[in-house]
Amino acid sequence: MSEEFTYKSSGVDIKEAAALVGDIGDLRQRTEGKRSLMQAFGLFAASYDLSDYKEPVIVTGCDGVGTKLELLLEHDELEIAGKDLVAMSVNDILTTGGDPLLFLDYVGIGAIDKTKIKRLIGGMAEYLEDCDCILAGGETAEMPGIVPDGVIELSGFCVGAAEKPDLIDPSVIEVEDALIGYPSDSFHANGWSLVRKILAAHPDLIESGEWQEFLAPTRLYHDVVNKLRESSVAVRAMAHITGGGLPENLERLLGENGADLQIPRWDAGPVGKVLSFIDDQEAVNTFNMGWGWVVVVKSSDIDAALAAGDGARVLGKVVSETGVRVQVG
Repeated sequence: MSEEFTYKSSGVDIKEAAALVGDIGDLRQRTEGKRSLMQAFGLFAASYDLSDYKEPVIVTGCDGVGTKLELLLEHDELEIAGKDLVAMSVNDILTTGGDPLLFLDYVGIGAIDKTKIKRLIGGMAEYLEDCDCILAGGETAEMPGIVPDGVIELSGFCVGAAEKPDLIDPSVIEVEDALIGYPSDSFHANGWSLVRKILAAHPDLIESGEWQEFLAPTRLYHDVVNKLRESSVAVRAMAHITGGGLPENLERLLGENGADLQIPRWDAGPVGKVLSFIDDQEAVNTFNMGWGWVVVVKSSDIDAALAAGDGARVLGKVVSETGVRVQVG
């Protein structure tokens, strides 16, 4: 008898994938609180009514979790992976002055595992609910032979909107403006290729009780942004500190100006163990160094900006010399 050729026999179960959409319905519905899709969920594309905006400008972003995902899978922290995925894109939208409205995810997996995917979506939904952003759809791709067993591919995409007059314009930054830093939770989702190299050389460096703190999800900074808006601080610019650390991410904003920063040494807990193997300048150019969000404000707004987030600190000021110089200690 000849072999039967079906999609399922090739490793793709479309009925299982379709059932998954129904299984995550309650999780997804949680993200439609203050905002809702214009049409039903599950169509070929999602729609959102922008008529509440007078002069809407669309802002977009996409990102992933990077090689941190390997450790999250190894330590069964799938919910953290979902949170990381959301925060890496939503924070970028927030830097524009825009509102994160819609989020879409891409999950690539060798064979549908509904339990694992629901846990990923659960982490996404928790963070999206926190920042009033809708899980508008996405793609779960079952790819046997392409994605190895035990591996998951993740990408996230966020669509936001801002009133045109409310868009943040870094060109208004002036010399003597202050840079206010807001704390991060561990390394977030950047620099993990270097972290993994250090852990491979020192496999017992992180103790069993430290992993959850060490792998903490990327912090969402919507709470800081909302408080800045409520206090009417005239924000000059906002930066999400990701790959390239403080220097590269701030240099994007400063144009022909620069900044001189003084930050405390980040040596607490498991983070400090890893950083003890890295030269200060290498660390500064790789990690957020404990400051995942930086806001540039006029010196007269320093106190109000500091009140917008626990642990906020003046990191330095804008200077006329180009480049960002960071002193540690």
